[in-house]
Amino acid sequence: MRIILSFIVLALLNVAHAANEIDAKVEAALATEARPQMDRDRDRNRRPLDTLHFFGMKDDMRVLELIPGGGWYTRVLASVLAENGKLYVALGTGRISEGVLTEPGFEQVELLETTDNLHRPEGSRTYVMEDFEFGVSGLDMAVTFRNLHNFDAESRARMNGQVFKALKRGGLYGVVDHTARHMQGPNHENRRRLDPVLVIKEMLDQGFEFVDFTDLHYRADDELVYEVGRRSVSGNTDRFTLLFRKP
Repeated sequence: MRIILSFIVLALLNVAHAANEIDAKVEAALATEARPQMDRDRDRNRRPLDTLHFFGMKDDMRVLELIPGGGWYTRVLASVLAENGKLYVALGTGRISEGVLTEPGFEQVELLETTDNLHRPEGSRTYVMEDFEFGVSGLDMAVTFRNLHNFDAESRARMNGQVFKALKRGGLYGVVDHTARHMQGPNHENRRRLDPVLVIKEMLDQGFEFVDFTDLHYRADDELVYEVGRRSVSGNTDRFTLLFRKP
């Protein structure tokens, strides 16, 4: 009887592991023929599988991607979550709503129509985000890639506070962004960089726990001096990769 129970437990564990395995799904998403060559050219630099493993992503999660831009990660996340999970996208979704989300295979991705109002005041280096709500709760994870630097401190606090509210207890928040030198004052060259120590402090202020960091996107030859769009730096920026948890 004990042997039979052991086999049953082992079988259930194997099923659970198979259901949560994302490796093959990420690789399939990256190999999809419809994927733009411009996206493919960035695979080695962005290391999506390693990054999602660090975040602890499973294929049965309810995940919110913030500010998806042109949909580079949206294409990967939608494929990973299509069968067992759910992908939501919110904030700055104009490009993917007219692009990626109109393509076959992305019908299950849910675009959250928030009440946000993003704008950049004249002469400002950052965007401002007005009050908004995501309108969902109990999420397993939220992720954002190279976006926090675009907003002022008040707007980051507003967005991160809403993420905290939308996550379940134990929910995870993964962040990647371009690294700024610690405590360096703002200037034209670092306008799209952010101090990772400041990000950690801001997350703790919202109630998050700091879980871990990884050097996956560390670049020793990025001197943290030049604007990330410069030809000598673009595609080789040092990026911090952080993980937080809602207690």
